[in-house]
Amino acid sequence: MRLALGISYNGLAYQGWQSQPSGQTVQDKLEKALGEFSAQHVSTLCAGRTDAGVHGLMQVVHFDTSLDRAEASWVRGPNALLPHDIAVQWARSVPAKFHCRASALSRRYAYILLDSPVRPSIDTGRVGWVYKPLDLQRMQQAAGYLLGEHDFTSFRASACQALSPVKNLMRLDITRWGVYWRFEFEANAFLHHMIRNIMGCLIMVGDGRRSPEWVRGVLAACDRDAAAPTFSPHGLYFLGPRYAPIWGLPDHPSLLDGLPGAA
Repeated sequence: MRLALGISYNGLAYQGWQSQPSGQTVQDKLEKALGEFSAQHVSTLCAGRTDAGVHGLMQVVHFDTSLDRAEASWVRGPNALLPHDIAVQWARSVPAKFHCRASALSRRYAYILLDSPVRPSIDTGRVGWVYKPLDLQRMQQAAGYLLGEHDFTSFRASACQALSPVKNLMRLDITRWGVYWRFEFEANAFLHHMIRNIMGCLIMVGDGRRSPEWVRGVLAACDRDAAAPTFSPHGLYFLGPRYAPIWGLPDHPSLLDGLPGAA
C-alpha cells in the first residue's frame, strides 16, 4: 500500500527537510512519528527539499506500508506524536506508480517580505525584511527576463546537486499587501538556493541599486559571482507541487490563505 501525505511545518527549529545525523530535520521528526504510529520502519520521499529556516505549507511525501488503516488515522495518529510545529494535513492512498517527486508537474514557492524601516519582531522568521522602499514596476520588469526556460547557473548554489541548471520558470508574480510584499514562483523544478538568489537580485533592482536590465545580464553570464548575495531563508514557503488530476491529490494548501497577499 502506497500512501501520500501533505505536510506543513515551521522550519525555524530544523536543519532543513532532509535527514541528518543530528536527527533535527523535518524528515527525521516525521519518520520517527510515522514509525511509532505504525510500529514499522518508515522511509519517506519528498516532492521538494527545503533548507534550514524554510517553511512548508504542503510538502508532499510518499511511502509504502503494509499497515491498512483509514486515511484519517494517518492524519490524527502521527499528529499526536509530532512536534507542535509539524503537522500532517491530509493522507491519500495512491497507486504504486505514483512518485511524489517524479509525478510532479511543477513546484510552487512564495516569499513574504516585510518592507519597513524597523525590523520584524512578532513576524521574526516568518518574513524576510528590507528597510529601503521597493519599486514594483522595476522588479516586475526584471522578473520578466527570468521567465521561461533558461540556464540558471547564476542563481545556483555551489553545493547544488541538480543534473542540469536548465529550468523552466513558469511564473513569478509580485504583489504588495500593505507593508508586505509577496513573490510567488512556479517552475518545473528549482536549483538549490535559486529562489533566494533571485530574491537578492530583485531587491537590488527594487531599491534602485541595480537596473532591471542588470538581471538579464546576470542570467546570461551563467556565473554565480555575477548575481547578488543569497537572501535570507526567512519568509520562504514551499507551497507544494502540482499534480495531474488523475492522482486525486489536493492542489491548494489550506494554509496558503493565511499568508499576506492571498487572493
